Amino acid sequence: MKVIIAEKPSVAREIARVFGATTKREGYIEGKGYTFTWAFGHLLQLAPPQEYGYYGWNVQNLPMLPSKFKLSVRKTKTRDGVVDDPAARKQLDIIRSLFEEASEIIVATDAGREGELIFRYIYYHLKCKKPFKRLWISSQTDAAIKDGFRNLKPGTDYDTLFYSAHCRSQSDWLVGMNATQALSLASGNRAVLSLGRVQTPTLAMICARYLENKNFVPETYYQVAIQPDKDGITFRAICDRRFKTKEEADEVLSRVEDVASGFPDGGLVLSVEAKPRKEPPPLLHDLSSLQQEANKKKGFTADQTLAILQNLYENKLVTYPRTGSRYIGDDVFAQVPDLISKFEDHADFGKQATLLKDAKLSKRSVNAKKVTDHHAILPTGERPNHLTNDSQAVYDMVAGRMLEAFHQDCIKEITRIIIQSGEKYQASGTVISIPGWRAVFNDADEEKKDEENASLPKVTKGERLPIRQKAVLEKQTKPKPLYNEASLLKALETAGKDIDDEELREAMKESGLGTPATRAAIIETLIKRSYISREKKNLVPTATGLSVYEVVKSQRIAQAELTGSWEKRLEEIRGGASVTAFRDEINAYTREITSELLKATIPVKA
Repeated sequence: MKVIIAEKPSVAREIARVFGATTKREGYIEGKGYTFTWAFGHLLQLAPPQEYGYYGWNVQNLPMLPSKFKLSVRKTKTRDGVVDDPAARKQLDIIRSLFEEASEIIVATDAGREGELIFRYIYYHLKCKKPFKRLWISSQTDAAIKDGFRNLKPGTDYDTLFYSAHCRSQSDWLVGMNATQALSLASGNRAVLSLGRVQTPTLAMICARYLENKNFVPETYYQVAIQPDKDGITFRAICDRRFKTKEEADEVLSRVEDVASGFPDGGLVLSVEAKPRKEPPPLLHDLSSLQQEANKKKGFTADQTLAILQNLYENKLVTYPRTGSRYIGDDVFAQVPDLISKFEDHADFGKQATLLKDAKLSKRSVNAKKVTDHHAILPTGERPNHLTNDSQAVYDMVAGRMLEAFHQDCIKEITRIIIQSGEKYQASGTVISIPGWRAVFNDADEEKKDEENASLPKVTKGERLPIRQKAVLEKQTKPKPLYNEASLLKALETAGKDIDDEELREAMKESGLGTPATRAAIIETLIKRSYISREKKNLVPTATGLSVYEVVKSQRIAQAELTGSWEKRLEEIRGGASVTAFRDEINAYTREITSELLKATIPVKA
């Protein structure tokens, strides 16, 4: 008997359907010589401190550094305290009996780090020794499932994936358990103050931005603006100097030779520069970039977007959602023309899909070397039916981005005119001459600045233009905006560095905070622990969150770049880097932060 184990019942049922297995049993389905069983996500977790002999919260126990980690059945809270989840224990017993009878085990948990960890923890907890094979697919379509089973991989091919996942799990336990107890003990046990390897630097980023914004003192400055006229078309030009006082600006304004002052030819055109600029199409979406777009366009939280996307995946409409890659390989690219053709009758995308049918497709998102466990998110080509408005919106973001990514460049004409009237004034404007990929959604160009003109008339160097109006503009400097979920997700990718270039951001992803698959959970954890809250679209710290930040802000546990370096180390384990060396480093790091936190004091209201 071949036993196939999936991550959740719905996936197991779907695979069983593809095989034609229909006999339902308690905890599994069987038929056609196969048995299909499932986990309920994480049935097992790393054991709590008391299972290693660390009883109670006591300074003498810290740091807690188990020589070997144990696995424990998932817990649940009851009136009698925390106990083994009875549903998890029951399913584990069913899996145990199936594994004992199995002639072969096939792993069909999600094809990623967490999916691998879920299976391996079950496998090792049950002390199973039988070899297993791995199903590795990027979509849940019938064709992908069948093809995946024809090309099963040896389980050992994914050993380093498990090592990376296990090290991540252990490091989260070590930092989380020790830091939480250390800070709580330092506060006199007046409250449980939870800290975490990724959670704490994320909180620090939110608090630092909030305080910077709150304490920002705006500075007033002045600009001088003129409105030249060309054949009845006026446009705005701004002096290229800023002035600290209104008196300075007024003095410059007085030297403008405008019509009202009796100068009909008041401005001399010094130069006209019109340059075409190619704006390449955006890369395909990974989970993080899609969460950012969904937050900007629809106000969805990162967690909402992930849940919607997971549902679309399980309904065979999009490829694997928890990917961190924005690229595809040549093999997938070969299928793109057919995928695009599926949208020729789409109400919004039909015209662009038809246009791309015979066009040369951009290959900016095609690079097999940059594909990680899974390629970028794509629609599968299956036709969606009766989607909710929210699901349709996310699906259209995936489909629309596919059309954008393989479309032509957007061609802009950027014009700058320099006019002299006393001082030099600059007028700028951007006109899209060939929309290219921007025609898919017809979105506004975010690069356009406030000072830009919607359009500029044709002028030539050396001509004089009447100046119809002149004015002093009073402005104020602005703080960096508070983080919302879109901007926070973007910042987490690069451990807080402000980088807009898509490809440079991609290159830094290995050193980001968390992963695309975990960032939504980090935000929700901070909210659940009352460290931050949502105010409209912004993420703002609570009084408790700020109190914790004040204590940890200068300590290593709050340093985003340091935590990002651990993420890079965990990725290197995937490539065969030493597990022992990583564990030694994380143990040393745990000792250091525990010592720092035990010395801290934090005022907490009783």
